[in-house]
Amino acid sequence: MPRSQPQPDSTTVETHRSGELEVLVLVAERGSLSAAARQLGVSPSAISKAMSRLEARLGVQLLQRSTRRVLLTPEGTQLYQGAKRLLADLNDLEADVAARSAPRGTVRIGASTSTGAVLLLPLVPRLRALHPGLSLDLYFTDHVVDLADAGIDIAIRWGALPASDMVARLLGHTRQIVVAAPQYLARHGEPRHPDDLHRHVRLGWNYPRAIPHWPFMVDGQRVAVDIGHAIRVNDGDVMRRLALEGAGLARLSLYHAWDDVASGRLVPVLEAFNAGDLEPIHAVYIGRPDRLPPRTRAVLDFLQANVDLRHAEAALPPGGTA
Repeated sequence: MPRSQPQPDSTTVETHRSGELEVLVLVAERGSLSAAARQLGVSPSAISKAMSRLEARLGVQLLQRSTRRVLLTPEGTQLYQGAKRLLADLNDLEADVAARSAPRGTVRIGASTSTGAVLLLPLVPRLRALHPGLSLDLYFTDHVVDLADAGIDIAIRWGALPASDMVARLLGHTRQIVVAAPQYLARHGEPRHPDDLHRHVRLGWNYPRAIPHWPFMVDGQRVAVDIGHAIRVNDGDVMRRLALEGAGLARLSLYHAWDDVASGRLVPVLEAFNAGDLEPIHAVYIGRPDRLPPRTRAVLDFLQANVDLRHAEAALPPGGTA
């Protein structure tokens, strides 16, 4: 009983066949085995063996070899013409699939109003220039929203994150500083010690997760000063504008207050007692990291590479910014 021949792996066969067709096209267009070998960076004998395998499989002669030139037989010409069309179609298919896998489509990004204005908006032109196939849907609100309910792909969140099914990428940290407008300090004086704060208006937050006190370090001990109830807001830019208008002292992130401090519109106070807390900033999303759409992954990678918070983490020297 004759022994059955082992069947080769189909993937290997298909890859081998397409490679042999590429060799045939090169030999036909270059006119010699050696020229095709130089093009592919292999030996002429490897080209000759590939053509011999192709002829043996088809059972026809494809090439007429001479000492000076290789010519196609009628069967070789027929196969060459068909192979060239087939390989062109294959290249077009691969290019189309590669183009579809490039970042393309709409990414909805959520952030607070102040974070959107200060952190995100300056980066939008660079993000669009890098990934022109992306459309950005920016959703700014000072309410903490459910990402799934709001259809948000990525949200920028400040502070410690509660336990949830969200995945977070750390973008950086920012210090918190207490600031006031020069006109406020001219009217009320500058506090020299946290104990002095009871004589001043402290602007506070009224959103649910807000901490109702300011932390300071006094004689190596951490102390907390109550914010009070004179003015409370839920919008970071409103807090900043109230401070600029001289309404009271505000505890802001150095990232948001940087330009105002550098220009002298806001003056840091009590820096000698600053607790040095660093507030983390994350880009969060829902889903498995290994199954993100290319468009979402592209935006996350861009934010992680381009959000620069180094200046917001450093301690301020006496009298202002570095």
